[in-house]
Amino acid sequence: MSVPEAPQPVQDFEVYNDSADMEKKPYPEEPVDDPFGNEESGEVKYRIMPWWQAGMLMVAENISLGILSLPSAVATLGIVPAFLLILGLSGISWYTGIVMGQFKQRYPQVHSMGDAGELLMGPIGREIFYVGQLLFIIFLMASHILTFSVLFNTITNHGTCTIVFGVVGLIVSCLAALPRTAEKVFYMSTISALSILIATIVTMVAIGVQAPDNVQNDIITAPTFQEGFLAVTNIVFAFIAHVSFFGIMSEMQDPKDFPKALAMLQIVDTTMYIVTAMVIYCYAGPDVASPALSSAGPVMKKVAYGLAIPTVIVAGVVFGHVACKYIYVRIFRGERSHHMHQKSLLATGTWVAIGLTTWTVAWVIAESIPVFNELLSLISSLFGSWFSYGMPAIFWLSMNKGQWFSSPSKIALTIVNLIILGIAIAICGLGLYVSGVAINESSSNASWTCANNAT
Repeated sequence: MSVPEAPQPVQDFEVYNDSADMEKKPYPEEPVDDPFGNEESGEVKYRIMPWWQAGMLMVAENISLGILSLPSAVATLGIVPAFLLILGLSGISWYTGIVMGQFKQRYPQVHSMGDAGELLMGPIGREIFYVGQLLFIIFLMASHILTFSVLFNTITNHGTCTIVFGVVGLIVSCLAALPRTAEKVFYMSTISALSILIATIVTMVAIGVQAPDNVQNDIITAPTFQEGFLAVTNIVFAFIAHVSFFGIMSEMQDPKDFPKALAMLQIVDTTMYIVTAMVIYCYAGPDVASPALSSAGPVMKKVAYGLAIPTVIVAGVVFGHVACKYIYVRIFRGERSHHMHQKSLLATGTWVAIGLTTWTVAWVIAESIPVFNELLSLISSLFGSWFSYGMPAIFWLSMNKGQWFSSPSKIALTIVNLIILGIAIAICGLGLYVSGVAINESSSNASWTCANNAT
């Protein structure tokens, strides 16, 4: 396999081979071709987040819909395989996140996967990665609109047409997405993190109280290939926050602190995933619902969904903010960057128009693929496999081209990254097949309908 060599940035730095190298090498005080330009005198400033705020933003973004599908994945795979997969994918995600942090420090001008694609493949790579990243995030936004409609169908006992609930979700998301800086979105993300934490605790307690004495829990199950791989892709979905990492690093006070934020994310999300998935499955048994909140009983599931409203909205808004920011920066980058720091009609109007457009597209997707697990599987297979696993592996191979076999440690890391790249290819190919079959079987009569999608 031939990995294209990334061109050198404007300033001549040595290649960063590992974290120890990065601590020794100098970095420019001002990033090369900074995506936000000179913001010293701007009305709106972006590079202001400390590492702990970035970490909380990533936690709120990552621990949302993914956690709600994990108990059903455990029910499909069994306790032991699901536990090992959660731990294994968490470890790989942590490593690939570190690689992305190294790539950002090596090329400070990178603000999106499109910028990274340009370094690897020139203008064609920029457009392919840019469009892929936008589609990925818009599909994630769609999953939140879908969950919003499920949530309100549950709380109101299908009080009105499901499409109406989707439109309400669209409007609420657009309004919540109005802030232009990630630092302001952080405050909403704090509420989101508390929301999903409380909702999952309430769900676990409610399921535990009402659980029958003879719940059957399988250590290992024997699912069909399609069922098993759909469950695997649902676990993959729980670790796909990487798509926003470059954007979040670009708005940190010091991007070199990103490993701290990443450690905060991985420790918190892995702990919550394992505890929530195992506890809910052990009490609910093989018939656990997905989203998992639906297993809490007729009354308590309404309480749990009500508590989860901030997460369903805000976590989607965080993804939406990232997508809108990529478009916004691309429009005003370079000589027009001063517009990003103004509160003028042009600057504000452009931001609002981008938000309205992206959320409308997301709503159309949500109405077209109205099945929760299958939509998450499609997102994981088509996009998450590459942006969370495949591309970081390629970044490492590119940064270290010519030194893959220069030392025992390099040989080991080369093998590790090739294995991760192979995992990404397998998830993408097999996941697309099983999710496509499942969507065809589940949603052929459910798209664009007023029918209750919470049953």
